[in-house]
This record gives sequence, structure tokens and C-alpha cells, in this order.
Amino acid sequence: MKILPADSEHSAIFQCIQGLPEGALRLIILTASGGAFRDWPVEKLKEVRVADALKHPNWNMEVIEAHYLFGAEYDNTDIDSSVLAQMGWPDMRLPILYSMSWPDRVYCSEITWPRLDLCKLGSLTFKAPDNVKYPSVDLAYAAGRAGGTMTGVLSAANEKAVEMFIDEKISYLDIFKVVELTSDKHQAELVASPSLEEIIHYDLWAREYAASLQQSVF
Repeated sequence: MKILPADSEHSAIFQCIQGLPEGALRLIILTASGGAFRDWPVEKLKEVRVADALKHPNWNMEVIEAHYLFGAEYDNTDIDSSVLAQMGWPDMRLPILYSMSWPDRVYCSEITWPRLDLCKLGSLTFKAPDNVKYPSVDLAYAAGRAGGTMTGVLSAANEKAVEMFIDEKISYLDIFKVVELTSDKHQAELVASPSLEEIIHYDLWAREYAASLQQSVF
């Protein structure tokens, strides 16, 4: 069964690997904008308000999704020095359209979607992730390497923590703390090859445990 990704990052990877022989992919580079706070110093992040964050949502599960969708290892090196890139405007309609039309591409007029003109764009700047400002990146890699129920626990705890932040029950920086504490608590009960029932069980457990931290820790 072929899975056609509709998420923008994974649709880009899927488009790049079309025609590649099995085993040819060794390194996936996922790009992200860094969000509205990428230029903020770490100490200022404690001032982030809900309204600020909702204007520029960020997602942190892409690396785990890419691992399971494309079989790329978390620690890997590339075969040669060539890089395949898929670029476009940040518009979710494009990857969704491609997943619906694959293996064909639907023509779109300039009125519907302006073409990406690299000459007009001018320049692109790439930087390595700031793991001090974004500690969740390391946490996601650790969960991915642990495997089993840990990735589901990470995702569920993150969703609950974000919910508590939106409800103004915890601060922006507390989101990471909630996810980290929930993941640490789960270490002793991690199931390496879980059944569907176990996945659902620990998803619910993670949400309940994350919620309990509001009273006991913060």
C-alpha cells in the first residue's frame, strides 16, 4: 500500500525521491521557518503570549514522521554531495493537490498560484537549529530513537501542553517542561512493539499525566 503524504514537508520529500532506486536515500534535510520567535533571545521567550504564538504555529513531529514514512535513520550520512530540493510558497493547498493528483500534476494558473521566482526572491538563508532556543528538537530525536510508545507519548503530551498554554494555564516555556517530564516518566513503561490498544492507552495516559503536572509542578 502506498501512502501519499499531504503534509508539506513530507510531500516535498516524496516528490524529490520519485524515480530514485531503493536505498538511494541517505539524508533528509527538513527545513522550518523558526517561527515568529526565531530572532528573540532565549530569555525573552518567557514573555510569549498566546496571541503571538497562534499567529505563527510550529510543528515539531516532522522528523519522526519522515523516519516512518521514508525509512531514513535518525543518524545518517549522504551517499554523495548532491542535494535534491523541492521549493514552493508556504501554501498547504499545493501538497494536498499533489497527493490527490499523483502521479500527475494539475496545471494551475498564475492567478490561482503565483510561480516561485527565485530571481525575485533574491536569496535564501539556512541555519542549523538552535537547540538551546528549541530544546524540543533534541527531545523529538530522543523519542524517535527510543521508538515504541515513546513517540506517541511525546505527541500526546505536546498536544496537551499546547492546550494548557492556549488556556493560559502554563507559560510558553513550560510546554517543553511538560513534554520532557511526561516522556521521562514513561521511560520505565515504554513498550517497544506496542499493539493498537497499547498505543491508545499510553496516548490517553500521556494527556492525563501532562495535565496533572499543572497542579503538581507549575
